[in-house]
Amino acid sequence: MSNVKGKVVVITGASSGIGESTARLLAQHGAHVVIGARRMERLEALASSIRLEGGSVEYHSLDVTRLEEMQTIVDLAQTRYGHIDVILNNAGVMPLSPLESLKVDEWNRMIDVNIRGVLHGIAAGLPVMKKQGFGQFINIASIGAYAVSPTAAVYCATKYAVRAISEGLRQEVGGDIRVTLVSPGVTESELADTISDEEARDLMKEYRRISIPASAIAQSILYAISQPAEVDVNEIVVRPTASMA
Repeated sequence: MSNVKGKVVVITGASSGIGESTARLLAQHGAHVVIGARRMERLEALASSIRLEGGSVEYHSLDVTRLEEMQTIVDLAQTRYGHIDVILNNAGVMPLSPLESLKVDEWNRMIDVNIRGVLHGIAAGLPVMKKQGFGQFINIASIGAYAVSPTAAVYCATKYAVRAISEGLRQEVGGDIRVTLVSPGVTESELADTISDEEARDLMKEYRRISIPASAIAQSILYAISQPAEVDVNEIVVRPTASMA
């Protein structure tokens, strides 16, 4: 993984789950990680832990639904290190519910974070990468980007969108900038904690009886980043071995 050493990686949604695990793993392999999330106390604790292990990290508060905040963290990375190698658009929410529950505010929140957040990452990072002549976007989707399940219609729609955006971006920028879509199956995270609908919460408890650690997804991200510049890993789907869906 020597190809990761020295790379500058901006990570959204880094306060827990896949974002946190990826920040730790990449820092252990010599990357400079720039982490962002809304929960500053979590970011501060993560940054302290990474530094204690000898890793390189900067952090900043980040709400991905606000383009100016995404621009700020990208500017921080560029100012601190002179360039940006990777933007990991990881932030996401998953308040599942049947459509008939009409939880419109939750639908809009998923659209704002899961879709608009990815677009803001691209909007902030693409001009930088085009100017420097290299870079990589890694967008976190879900197996929900390939199949829809009850209570997950809006969530899956947002992840289908991330898949479409990633493929469109790949076709538009192919040559100098790499684009990778990572779609986790059931993974240990705090995503299910945002489910307010009782029916959806009970279904998710059953669904999550089998899961893989966030570190498994971090390893996939490490793999995609570590490839030679001429190799673009476009899509990775990572499921528990026992998963049937």
